[in-house]
Amino acid sequence: MREYGLKPDIIVGDMDSVSDDTLRCGAEVVVHAYRDGTAPGLARVQELGIEPVVFPAAGTSEDVALLLADDKGSSLIVAVGTHATLVEFLDKGRAGMASTFLTRLRVGGKLVDAKGVSRLYRSRIRIGTLLLLLLATIVALAVAFTVTPGGQLYRELYSTDWHRFLHWLHGLIT
Repeated sequence: MREYGLKPDIIVGDMDSVSDDTLRCGAEVVVHAYRDGTAPGLARVQELGIEPVVFPAAGTSEDVALLLADDKGSSLIVAVGTHATLVEFLDKGRAGMASTFLTRLRVGGKLVDAKGVSRLYRSRIRIGTLLLLLLATIVALAVAFTVTPGGQLYRELYSTDWHRFLHWLHGLIT
């Protein structure tokens, strides 16, 4: 994220996969602690001179981040690097995955996976489709100029100019 020039507002997790540069960027740091109060990432963050908020929760760091975003009123949550498929949930084999599933149910339709968002904007308009749209526009305008009173009025107003243009064009060719 930082390599793209983006700065997070808040970093939530156990801090095992966050770079020192990202931790020092000025974002609020929330270290996820387990139910017993131990927070594996707390010492690392404090060694960097950052005073984090310690948040004990029964679920995973992912759960804490999603619930925090939901609680703060986010209308859209785009998740990057989270568990998104049934295979990922079952493959982990951890007890915490049940809480992640329940958290996703709680957050509901606000949650979108970044992989899905990128697929939405990946498509390109084909040239054939664009040409078909252009042809349909020309046909619609031709019909409008032919049948509507306004179109007939414009034809009468610009017919002299059209004939002059055709005469000029004929002079260039011959």
